[in-house]
Amino acid sequence: MADALVLHDIDAFYGDSHVLHRVGFGLRAGGVLALLGRNGAGKTTCMGAIMGFVTVRGGSVSVFGERVRALVPELLVRQGVAIVPQGRRIFPSLTVRENLVVAARRGRADARDGWSADRVFETFPRLRERSGQRAGLLSGGEQQMLAIGRALMGNPRVLLLDEPSEGLAPKMVAEIGGIVARLKADGLSMVLVEQNVHLALSLADEVAIVNTGRIVMQGSAAGLAADPALIDRHLGVF
Repeated sequence: MADALVLHDIDAFYGDSHVLHRVGFGLRAGGVLALLGRNGAGKTTCMGAIMGFVTVRGGSVSVFGERVRALVPELLVRQGVAIVPQGRRIFPSLTVRENLVVAARRGRADARDGWSADRVFETFPRLRERSGQRAGLLSGGEQQMLAIGRALMGNPRVLLLDEPSEGLAPKMVAEIGGIVARLKADGLSMVLVEQNVHLALSLADEVAIVNTGRIVMQGSAAGLAADPALIDRHLGVF
């Protein structure tokens, strides 16, 4: 089977500023790739480039072996790519259920199991309890669950998660990690951007590290986890 997602020599720009330099990595089908780096290294920009939110002037993106002819959000969504954005970006004035319903999209004909509001509520029982509540009144962790559920309503083949643990209490971080692990067990291919290195390495199969808009290291998550000196050199944390 072809890789779920491949970036090849992506050059991206904010206006005239060259922010990604020939970035490339591959996500294996059914796997999790952790995209790591210090603040400002270019992780979120990589996610934006994949989704067509950032101007790309070179390189290509392929989804399950099919090259995306133009990096614009509509085409990426049609190819089965969805994003859980940094900061959640739910619709605060809509109810939990309404947030899910507006994101609903039929899955591809080859999809095994489609996502519906009921399936999201089975995955996130807390959201079922609050289905009629305005989303802006949810806790931070509940809003993150809703952001993930909303992305799943698009029935993606590839899910991009941008800092899903940001600003959450440790107990909720563990809960979000458990959700990502369950989605992985279900065979969903994911790219995970995380500042929480321990969380990322516990979930990922492979790692790509970004620094100043360039990929400076790629390898197995297990190999990186076993090398604190390498983590410190590239990330400055352990």
